[in-house]
Parts: sequence; structure tokens; C-alpha cells
Amino acid sequence: MPSLERIKSIPRERTLKLIFENELKSKREKIGENLKKELLGFQVGIHTIQPEIYVAKLITDEEIESNQDFFEQCAKDYRQLGKELLFKLVNKLNLKLNEDFPLGTFNILKSGKKQIGKVENWKYFVHGFHCGFENITTGQIIEVPLVFGLEFGDLDPYFFTKYIKSTPSYKPLPVDIYEDYADGVRIIEKMISLGKFERIDSNIGNHYGIVVTDREKVNIKSCEELDEQYKKQNRQMKNSKFNIWKYLELKK
Repeated sequence: MPSLERIKSIPRERTLKLIFENELKSKREKIGENLKKELLGFQVGIHTIQPEIYVAKLITDEEIESNQDFFEQCAKDYRQLGKELLFKLVNKLNLKLNEDFPLGTFNILKSGKKQIGKVENWKYFVHGFHCGFENITTGQIIEVPLVFGLEFGDLDPYFFTKYIKSTPSYKPLPVDIYEDYADGVRIIEKMISLGKFERIDSNIGNHYGIVVTDREKVNIKSCEELDEQYKKQNRQMKNSKFNIWKYLELKK
């Protein structure tokens, strides 16, 4: 085993792979768990099948703090682009957007041929709680959230870093991002601690998002508020209790 000092000296652009011989396979998980405790600021991955452990150094707090203005601007750009693309798609497909709960509009597309398509120079794909877009020319990608009312700037760690790395105008990046999800988590957590990002609730219970703090605030109706709205619109139904699947026009 390399020493902790040697592991910590690994540059961020490299990933260390520890391969265990047969007689040591049984110790892999214990060693991996110990490394997770000792190596703060690192990603330690214990392979579930192969006798391997992966270790990668993550972006540091100092790197994030020194580039906080860049990440803040990325979040603002993400929010603006997401809004523009979503409304372009709404107009192309002639949809009546549910401004309180956009997923209620887009969820209908999942069962038809319009789930995947093209709008201007972008391919789109409606899935889960998002509508993904990819620029055909530049390869830029962005995932637009659909469960925050008219707030389209929610920053998922993985989606946010993929957006940054695929945006031509950001290159060369002022700081490298190697581990898309793990680095994204650290960026978002640090930006929250700096007051640049903040948490917001969504339309879905027990689900929240992260958005840039410096923005025009948008009212987001809670699950309870949608409940009241649903009951008013459906008095004739025997069970007026809010059911998210009925609201989405899906079967359980």
C-alpha cells in the first residue's frame, strides 16, 4: 500500500488505482472504508466486483473560492439558457405550460413521439424531472428542471459540471474539473457556504434544489399549495386528496 502522504501528493488530473491480489481481496472493503475516513477532499471508490479501489483528488475549497465569481456567472447563464430553451420548446410544440408545475405539462410527452426531438439547433429529451438539451453544433448540454415552477436554474452537481465543461465560451476553464459529480458536489456546497448559492423547495415534497442567490426570485408553489389547487379543480372526484400521479396524468 502507498502511504497516505504519497496518495495525497497525487495531482488532480490523475486517478490512483489500487489492485488487490486474490489473498487480499477480503481486506479491500475495510481498507477502502479507512481511506475514506483518512482522505478528506478525495473520492474513494470501492469497486463492487473487481478487486480494485480508485482514489482521486477533488477540487479544493481554495480553488472554488478563488473562482467563485466564475461559478456564480455559470449558474446565472445556466438559469437564463434553460429558461430560453424551455420556452422555445413550448412554443414549437404549441403546449399550454402549467406555470405552477411544468412537469405536469411535459410529463404527457413521455408516452408519445414528442419525448425526443429537435428545436432549432438543439436536440431535446424529456425524462424524469428534467428536459435535457444538447446543441447539435457545439455539443453544449444543459438539463432544465421541471419541478420548481418557473424557476429553471436548479443546479444538480453532475448536470452543472457537464454544462460548464461543454460550454465553448468558458474554455479554457479557469480551474479544471475532473470528477463531474464529486467535484460538482464540492463546488455547490462551497458556493452555498459563501452565500453565492442557496437552497429552494420544489413542487415535490421532500425535494429541494440549489440556485444562484443573486437572481430575480420566482414564487414556487409547494406540494400543499398544489394540493389545494388540485382539490378546487376536481371537486367532483370522490377522493380529493392530492395524488401526484393523478396530477401528472399517470397511473400508479
